Amino acid sequence: MIEDVIRNLTTKSLHDNEGDPQEWLKKVLTKKELGHIKFHYFRKDVLGVRVDSSAWMYSLSLKKEKLLAKIRVYNPEIKEIHLSIGDVR
Repeated sequence: MIEDVIRNLTTKSLHDNEGDPQEWLKKVLTKKELGHIKFHYFRKDVLGVRVDSSAWMYSLSLKKEKLLAKIRVYNPEIKEIHLSIGDVR
């Protein structure tokens, strides 16, 4: 019984950030891309991301399907990524 509790605690700490959309973005985007985006929302299986310029929005929109596939590793239910221009500070 004690072994089960310790195993559960260890497993939980390894996967604590699996439900955090900000962590998903950190794992699938490059450092350069992360400097131009900001997590905005996650609801109804849609991930909203703010982008600082139309150029970066275009660049990320070209990669949208690949990003979606990578993020689905962390959350298979995610349906869409919505990009919008806004403040990323």
